[in-house]
Amino acid sequence: MKSISRPDWDNYLMNISLAVRNRANCVGSKVGCIIAIEERIISTGYNGTPTGTTNCDQGGCDRCNERDLYGKGKGYDVCICVHAEQNAILAAAKFGISINGATIFTTMQPCFGCLKESLQAGISTIKYLNSWDHPDRRLKRTYESLQKYFSGGVLKIEINENEIKRLENF
Repeated sequence: MKSISRPDWDNYLMNISLAVRNRANCVGSKVGCIIAIEERIISTGYNGTPTGTTNCDQGGCDRCNERDLYGKGKGYDVCICVHAEQNAILAAAKFGISINGATIFTTMQPCFGCLKESLQAGISTIKYLNSWDHPDRRLKRTYESLQKYFSGGVLKIEINENEIKRLENF
């Protein structure tokens, strides 16, 4: 009998995060996220404007549509888009699903806010595909110190580049 090639769990779950990213309507970076417990998906999220508001790609967010006025990594406090990690955490809360001890799989390393919120929500591990750095390098040490509180770590994972390209065209 011929053996079927299957992706490992990290690749499998990150590939699903890439598929979730296709729903993002942000004009900046498109991000997809899933929350899993014991390799079972319990919540998903992608970045975009709050439910019922004008989508980002239709002019709904001033910060996203006037990026040159704000600069890289600035103005998040006035951006109305909800980040993928936030949406996944909020969806779990909305439907009464505990995420304590869960793992986040996200296509972009979480920003400061999402890192703090994930920690506060009880997430134990974050696995991300693409790196993110705050533009103010003075804050790098603070960001790295927060990562130490995740019992499973904050880990960059690698997946097959051909698979990423295939999913981007999905």
